Amino acid sequence: MPQPALFLDRDGVINIDHGYISRREDFAFLDGVFPLARRAVDRGYRIAVVTNQSGIGRGYYRDEDFAVLSCWMAGRFAAHGAEVAGVFHCPYLPGAPLAAYDRDSFWRKPNPGMILEARRRLGLDLARSIFVGDQPTDMAAARAAGIGTRALLGNRVSDDATLAAPDHAVLGRLLFG
Repeated sequence: MPQPALFLDRDGVINIDHGYISRREDFAFLDGVFPLARRAVDRGYRIAVVTNQSGIGRGYYRDEDFAVLSCWMAGRFAAHGAEVAGVFHCPYLPGAPLAAYDRDSFWRKPNPGMILEARRRLGLDLARSIFVGDQPTDMAAARAAGIGTRALLGNRVSDDATLAAPDHAVLGRLLFG
């Protein structure tokens, strides 16, 4: 039977967004992300990370650097009792300086490609899932994929969000009581 997932954007939701982060010494987890993820797991949700990573297409870091950082990040979640079921990323963008990444992609948010691939690979029920993002493009991708609850973290306003919260603690109470 398909399970619901807690989908998390990376930069600005899991970690402080310093721009184009590729090394763990530059990666700072946001307060409250681990308790939020743990609450979700305790309620039967799987954790999936979906993140645009144009820094790869821009040549700031390599796919391999992203993979190493993602493995380390997933290990930190596991240490807090919240296993990450999958990390999905899109390195493509139109006009990317590196020709191999210069294209429009169905995976790049606001398109729903990464979310739909997570559903396929992980056997997820998107209607019962939650997406937490910090950008309108996150909300648009979640809506296009049919995710039932879309939560916008921070002080932005979006017509695509069903919930808005200033931080992880408030969001956790809204979502999971």
